[in-house]
Amino acid sequence: MRRIYLLLFLFFANVLVAQQPAVQEIPFQSVPDPLKLPTDLYLGEAAGVAVNSKGHIFVLSRGNSTGPAYGAGAAQLLEFNAEGKFLREIGHNLYAWSYGHSVKVDQQDNIWVADKGSDMVIKFSPEGRVAMVFGRKQEASDEKTGPLPHPNPPLPPVDGLFRQVTDMAWDKEGNTYISDGYVNSRIAKVNKNGNWIKSWGEPGDQPGQFSTPHSIAVDAEDHVYVADRGNRRIQVFDSEGKFLRQIVIDVPFDPNTSPAIGSKPLLPIKGPQTMAPGSPWAICITPPPNQVLFSSDAYPGRIYKLNLEGRVLGVLGESGKQLKQFGWIHEIACPSDNELYVSELLNWRVQKLVLKQRH
Repeated sequence: MRRIYLLLFLFFANVLVAQQPAVQEIPFQSVPDPLKLPTDLYLGEAAGVAVNSKGHIFVLSRGNSTGPAYGAGAAQLLEFNAEGKFLREIGHNLYAWSYGHSVKVDQQDNIWVADKGSDMVIKFSPEGRVAMVFGRKQEASDEKTGPLPHPNPPLPPVDGLFRQVTDMAWDKEGNTYISDGYVNSRIAKVNKNGNWIKSWGEPGDQPGQFSTPHSIAVDAEDHVYVADRGNRRIQVFDSEGKFLRQIVIDVPFDPNTSPAIGSKPLLPIKGPQTMAPGSPWAICITPPPNQVLFSSDAYPGRIYKLNLEGRVLGVLGESGKQLKQFGWIHEIACPSDNELYVSELLNWRVQKLVLKQRH
């Protein structure tokens, strides 16, 4: 009798699996040469990309550096118009520039940058002038200035200070949520006047804990989405830091797929899940009213389109160096659900992607 029940269970389980819709490949194109760089200007690792209300494109490049491999200043903020024509560099020789991590544009077209190397977040006005600064980089005169230590247990975080900060996003009231980051593993919240309100999170793998919160986004309901990269999940919170749910991306892929660089990861990965399939490196939520979420991983190097509840609607791309292939997407800008800009570390470029809608 038990054998009969087991066979019936396996039969119906197979039927349910067979009835689940397969994740579709989203057809798309990559626009050739979307950025027209001057002859004497080059991108380094493209750490960030953002688009403002005019369609202007902002690129945070780990360029403008000819110094030593360790301790070089690697951050340069460049602006292009909607046609990709170079307009200007913003913040040339800025005190905070050290190792750029992300760039975002808020609802008022202010430009924000998170610099992982200086532990600072900078708000620029639309005109490109510094409007507010958050955090503080190490003093050049301090005898202890050097690489940030990673003691175990970790040092307690300090209000107003960051340790390898990664990204920022905003709610309807103008509050800023900052993912802080590689060391502190928490989310900070400051109000529109720049006053520190609170923070939540700590290192770990439980709900509300993080292992490298790497990217952050806020939807129209003021829910905060955190790309908890090391834990291979996206955690969702309300605006006060209450855990709501998590999203885990599990989409089959060809196990023969080669990584963009390095050896193929041995799955399952023990420890931080940075190179695991579906692990979110960058996330982006489209404008309302019909919002969707895009997320990218480093291996197998795809972009995933999801609804806000976490159901995967489709996938696109693969690892590589050609157009429509990706080498570690580090940030995504998504002005609509059929137009994406992706910045790549390994390929030193920004791709403009046009997604084709299925009917």
